[in-house]
Amino acid sequence: MEKTLVLIKPDAVGKSQIGNVIGRFEGQGLRVIALRMLSLSRDQGAAFYRVHQGKAFYPGLVDFIASGPVVALILEGERAISRTREIMGATDPLQAREGSIRREIGSNGQRNAVHGSDSPTSAWAEIPFFFSQTEIFPQGNGGKEGGNST
Repeated sequence: MEKTLVLIKPDAVGKSQIGNVIGRFEGQGLRVIALRMLSLSRDQGAAFYRVHQGKAFYPGLVDFIASGPVVALILEGERAISRTREIMGATDPLQAREGSIRREIGSNGQRNAVHGSDSPTSAWAEIPFFFSQTEIFPQGNGGKEGGNST
């Protein structure tokens, strides 16, 4: 099973779209195996988006990601990265297909509701930025072990 990181960005959190976004992924058979809500400092945002350092949009991207709470989650499933990116839609909401998260919730290329890892290498680097191994709950066992029986 492939894993990927998704961030529900401050614009979507501010629009009360957390459940909507998660539901879209789960509705397509992806499983949430880790979840947390947090605020990133400007330094943390700069570190997370360091791959874009030096690009014209970088300062605004860092300011935006640090402007309010985000929800970080790890999704697991067959082809999780490509499926997640398809559900999210193109980076620019105006270019995203009808029905995609970014088309329906995003405002522009920066305020585009969600971030998703774009490759296995990115996912491998991004996941530990937000989660330790003890916070990840793979569901290969169907969620039957170690849970409450109520």
